Amino acid sequence: MPKPLIAHRDRRRDQADSVDRDQARVYGGAMEKKKPSRQQVYTLLVQIGRKDGDGLPKGATGAALMCYASGVDEAEAVRETVAILKQADTAPLDVTGYGTLEEREAAGHEIDDEERGLMQRALDENAVIVAQMTPFFAEDQDG
Repeated sequence: MPKPLIAHRDRRRDQADSVDRDQARVYGGAMEKKKPSRQQVYTLLVQIGRKDGDGLPKGATGAALMCYASGVDEAEAVRETVAILKQADTAPLDVTGYGTLEEREAAGHEIDDEERGLMQRALDENAVIVAQMTPFFAEDQDG
């Protein structure tokens, strides 16, 4: 499998908060418990169209991208993924959400260790990971 593409989100909004969420804070000698993260990782299938400079192969009419994106809910994960893909000079057309790891397991999806590792990385790094890209060609569209 090719190496996944990883895009880190802009953390400026997190920097506005003077609290470092990654470390426990000490008050009067007592440790304050770190709040559990509300972030989850969502599996998204994004269809993209053609755009100058998109990096798709010659003759491709678009592509499908399998992405893992963190967010407090699926809507946020979709918004962040679309924003990152637009910054990468692609033309997102449609996004299909497949849910969180737990939701996918409940639906009977088989998830291998490599996929679990990419999902964990998306969560740890607050990132959008493009794990797979499948280009579409005109003959693929005859259906």
